[in-house]
Amino acid sequence: MTAATDTAPALTGTTLAGSAAVGLPRRSWVEHIMGLPISVHVRGDAATSAGVDRAVCTLYESLRETDERFSPYRPDSEVSAIRRGEPPTSSVELLEIRALCAEARRRTDGAFDAELPGGFDPSGLVKGWAVERATGPLREAAAGSDWLVNAGGDILLHAEPGRSWQVGVEDPGNLNRTLHTFALSHGAIATSGDARRGAHITDPSTGRPAFSGVLSATAIAPTLLWADVYATAAYVRGLASLPWLVRERGVRVLFVRADGSRVSTLSRPKARS
Repeated sequence: MTAATDTAPALTGTTLAGSAAVGLPRRSWVEHIMGLPISVHVRGDAATSAGVDRAVCTLYESLRETDERFSPYRPDSEVSAIRRGEPPTSSVELLEIRALCAEARRRTDGAFDAELPGGFDPSGLVKGWAVERATGPLREAAAGSDWLVNAGGDILLHAEPGRSWQVGVEDPGNLNRTLHTFALSHGAIATSGDARRGAHITDPSTGRPAFSGVLSATAIAPTLLWADVYATAAYVRGLASLPWLVRERGVRVLFVRADGSRVSTLSRPKARS
């Protein structure tokens, strides 16, 4: 799991990167949505503004609506209707999600696929998609300040020039230890693995829990949607995913193998979206 933090409730603790961030006003919020804690952190002059407070409320409302409409665990959701074989709805959002799932399947050579043996399940893509959409008002209200959204350990962030967020990746072999820390100023980071939640990631090619010889895969990408997709696909395929991962512009990946050793593409140049 990826963990980023600040001074209010979050998954774990917070660190601020560099002296440029010291002394800045900051504020944090957290709510439990989609079955996980989602925290928002803002630091800078906008942190205590009424506009940011309203933007955060709007963000949480958007995520709750997405969960109600597209969760496979809610019997009244559009996704559950599809899984029951009912005539699919034609909402613009659902059509977009299905198109993105098809694109994710193509980009990952089938390692990410929402069409699973148990039925249609776009959960691995919907969370990142939903957070990206929900942060629109926050981006405007927090202009000139730094902000970060932590959705159960998958993180979308922005920092002003000269500042960054410190994001730590847990050691899957020892969850009390930070394996690697990234100083990030934009984009997203997500980690997939079974260390915390057990065998919950399905290999689309077999319909069984994924087992590729890696304990975790962390992806850094310009957007949270693709960071989440690539982290999941990289975990499913393990090191066999490197040939297509290195083709993806702006994407960097860190693997932790079963023996604790690491393989990464972190030396590749970063690309802004």
